[in-house]
Amino acid sequence: MEYFTITLITILVSAVAITLQVFFFSPISPDLLELPPSPPFFTPNNHLQKVIKLGEGILKQPEDVFMDKKGVLYTATRDGWIIRLHKNGTIENWKKMHNRHTLLGLIKTRGGDLIVCDTEEGLIKVSEDGDVTSLATHLNGESIRFADDVAEAPDGSLYFSVASTKYGLHEWHLDFLEAKPHGQLLKYDPFTKETTLVLDGLGFANGVAVSMDQEFLVVCESMKFRCLKYWLKDEKRGKVEIFIENLPGSPDNIKLAPDGSFWVALLQFSSNKMKFIHSSKAIKHLLATFPKLFEQIKATGRSAMVMNIGSDGRIIKTLDDPNGKVVSFVTSVLEFEGNLYLGSLKNDFIGKLPLESVL
Repeated sequence: MEYFTITLITILVSAVAITLQVFFFSPISPDLLELPPSPPFFTPNNHLQKVIKLGEGILKQPEDVFMDKKGVLYTATRDGWIIRLHKNGTIENWKKMHNRHTLLGLIKTRGGDLIVCDTEEGLIKVSEDGDVTSLATHLNGESIRFADDVAEAPDGSLYFSVASTKYGLHEWHLDFLEAKPHGQLLKYDPFTKETTLVLDGLGFANGVAVSMDQEFLVVCESMKFRCLKYWLKDEKRGKVEIFIENLPGSPDNIKLAPDGSFWVALLQFSSNKMKFIHSSKAIKHLLATFPKLFEQIKATGRSAMVMNIGSDGRIIKTLDDPNGKVVSFVTSVLEFEGNLYLGSLKNDFIGKLPLESVL
């Protein structure tokens, strides 16, 4: 009887302790989130299982990829390197930025400078000679803490996303669980060297790309399963429209294709498990308090999907690896000279997919 009493007291004390930890010391203040009710159904096609692995075992989770006009591919890895893959197959450790896991989106400007998003240091410029300059580190006196992706506008301005103004890179899951719009789209003017707010209240702002006619840009809202169109020119300048919504995954990076369409990488956050999580604040508190539970539930590392979207916002084609057999957690997709190049936050290579193999 005494053993039973002690066991019961232990269980009750543990239950109270967990309850207090979850509901009174939770790191988030969550909202409920309605995921897309009926995203388009796509028959798995396994096309991404045909990828050729570039730099396998050398590249550490290359999140984004960019190709210059000469066909040199740039990527940033989790160990703080900017790496170049040359057309002859050689891999060059070009610039060591630091030892942190904070480098995300990158582009090369028309002037030849590399622009990199650093989630701790903001927007950074790396010249052809490797000289590093901080461009945008603060907005209205506050540090820019989660710069995510960047695109260059016709006038040389740099538009870049801030995924969250509340949480950093290593707390990204808390932003998703909290489900509040902490994201922004910012603009850096290289002439005045000023950083200004363009759009606020975005649901985990992610990929940014400018249209071929340079009349608008598209910014992805990962949390809202949609992309927005922001007009850059003429009478529509500054207006915002929905470019595409109800996507079958969370849009990550987006890239302009040679024909004027866009390629976007989609992360799998729309599963039935995630729908259940977003329907309960109590479960959100629990997962925020015990992040290893969230790691077991999220499915981003178990599959891969990329989508080609026309400049009119209509879906053209979808390619996937539904079981993550060859490639998974694809975060960026770039088309260049008849091939797709895939970045990832899980793989140790860049995937190369000849488009002729999936036509």
